[in-house]
Amino acid sequence: MSALPKNIEEIHPSLWKGNQLARSVGRTVPTGYDRLTRELPGGGWPIGALVEVMLQQPGIGEVRLLQPALTSVAKRPVVLVKPPQVPNAAGLSYIGIPADKLLRLEPTKTADALWSTEQILKANTCGAVILWQQHIRAESLRRLSLHAQSSDVLFFVLRPLAAAQDTSPASLRLSLRPAENGVRIEVIKRKGPVGIDPFDLVLKPWPILLSPYGRSRTVRAIEAKLQIPATVEA
Repeated sequence: MSALPKNIEEIHPSLWKGNQLARSVGRTVPTGYDRLTRELPGGGWPIGALVEVMLQQPGIGEVRLLQPALTSVAKRPVVLVKPPQVPNAAGLSYIGIPADKLLRLEPTKTADALWSTEQILKANTCGAVILWQQHIRAESLRRLSLHAQSSDVLFFVLRPLAAAQDTSPASLRLSLRPAENGVRIEVIKRKGPVGIDPFDLVLKPWPILLSPYGRSRTVRAIEAKLQIPATVEA
């Protein structure tokens, strides 16, 4: 008779104790923020998984929060589905997301946005997908989660803060509120203990996007060449 395993992880790597963070079974992408990294299973954003980020309001720093991860996968296209504002392509290029790798989809209907996102995940040719949606039915989230699991795409769904009360198949759920020089993060769901106190995260500044007068000569040249107005930062 074989000896019983001393640790639960020896039974199967996807098992973990309720008082500890799960070990990462798949790949993760570094967050770029040490404080956040310590709270995520595997020490990063999971690849091939549905990650939900609930926002008090759009534009409070969510793109800056995700920027280090997006930059690390930007060798493949980064797709923005129904962003609430027009991305500043020149600014994103400046911080590591090339304009020729940035795609923006603007479906007019929720069903079309969800269908488009599913097709992108199934194709598995992109580095990251970010979907902004006000309302998503539970069965639609499950479909997105299943498609994400069969891909190696970094996949985020950004929803209103009220959605934190809904059940979800997402493996990781965070809520974001504005805080001084950054955001306040609450871990709603993860593979490991929950109920930790919310914590403030100072976001890395994007001076180029904060003021039209502080942009570099190189970026102004890019804007002129691409005929891109100086628009938004999220």
